[in-house]
Amino acid sequence: MITTEPAAGVPCWLDLGAPDVPAAAAFYGTVFGWQYEPMEGGGEDMEGGMFRRDGKVVAGLGKLTEEGARSAWMIYYNVADADAATQAVEKAGGTVRVAPVDLGEWGRMAQFTDPLGGQFAVWQPGSDSGVELVDAPGSLSWTELYTTDPGGAKAFYGDLFGWSYSDMSLPGGGGTYSLITPAGLPEERMQGGIMGLPAEALALNGGKPYWHPVFDVEDCDAAVARVTGNGGSVQMGPDDAEDVGRLAVCVDPAGADFVVLKPVQR
Repeated sequence: MITTEPAAGVPCWLDLGAPDVPAAAAFYGTVFGWQYEPMEGGGEDMEGGMFRRDGKVVAGLGKLTEEGARSAWMIYYNVADADAATQAVEKAGGTVRVAPVDLGEWGRMAQFTDPLGGQFAVWQPGSDSGVELVDAPGSLSWTELYTTDPGGAKAFYGDLFGWSYSDMSLPGGGGTYSLITPAGLPEERMQGGIMGLPAEALALNGGKPYWHPVFDVEDCDAAVARVTGNGGSVQMGPDDAEDVGRLAVCVDPAGADFVVLKPVQR
């Protein structure tokens, strides 16, 4: 499970780069019941801000400005030193998309691409440790990497964050799914998974690997209906996954992918 307790290598923040910020704010507000709070000084153009659920910050939203980039969710992982993480990424064959930068007193961040093309980020907390609500309806509950080389991905992220893995066979000969546990934490703190897929199954990102978030919902089918009823689409599901819950892989109107999951515990 994901918690808001700061720990090395755990997901602590996520934000969406969207070509149309007001449209994205409206879509996710309808799907998850999020309230959008523009940044101070942002004005009527709504170029960026925070999503809240029940008053607690669950994610960020900003204008997509990178030329040629697709709209996507960026997941940030907690590190003690963003500069050291940057050096480790480069040494392991990854590349730096955004060099470490201070964001006032809140913390220090950097964004990277892993050796196969998967994009991710790190957050070195200052006064802000990240999202305020997880593992509850309308919030982050899991992170997932689709990649063409799961072995290479496990080695890269394991060296970088100290993650450990436990593999499980997917039903119907669907391959292997590797569960991620942060360094020094028990398996109860599993936070995500790595799944191997052929390049043709990664068409959403031009055949390159990508991370996406999994959001907890109270009713998967109702969430899917809100997605499709507001201009989004469904790549897979809704389906029941044994011992996991009912889930669907969704895409928002601008092309950013995410998963909705009603956990089996409810």
